[in-house]
Amino acid sequence: MRPASRARRSAVVLPVAASVVTALALSLVACSSDGEGGKDGEKKAAATKSVPRLKIEGAYVPQPVDDKMAGGFLTVRNSGGTADKLTSVTSDLSGDVTMHKTVKQQMSAVKSFTVPADGSLKLERGGNHLMLMELKRKPKKGDEVTFTLHFAKSGAVTVKAPVEATNHTPDK
Repeated sequence: MRPASRARRSAVVLPVAASVVTALALSLVACSSDGEGGKDGEKKAAATKSVPRLKIEGAYVPQPVDDKMAGGFLTVRNSGGTADKLTSVTSDLSGDVTMHKTVKQQMSAVKSFTVPADGSLKLERGGNHLMLMELKRKPKKGDEVTFTLHFAKSGAVTVKAPVEATNHTPDK
């Protein structure tokens, strides 16, 4: 091999090799500092898991038979690692919304409901539920009722609930 061709090959190979080494070094630094597998990523994941992460699903209000009271039903899912408490509920349909538990077919008002960590709170027919008293209007199927759920840690969460048929029971 002639010295001139060896010099040309070195002139091409060395810059390419340097670029590859630099790119690898930069990718390793990026992975270890803020990536999901790094310590910062683990801290962020732990912090996210340690707070309540609430999602409201399946909210509805059956069309009431009279204009005096109605029931409200929904599920609160908590994917966080910390429990929360539903402490009160307000609504555009009623100035008097109370939370009720049902035990052995006996209904009684409660001050709060716990939403367990990594669990759910179900407000459903025959069980825990919302009672709306002294309705401002009688809602009809197709209307919408707004609830604001007040949680001890997560604050206020607003949800729109459709008014369904009086005998509506969602699929489980």
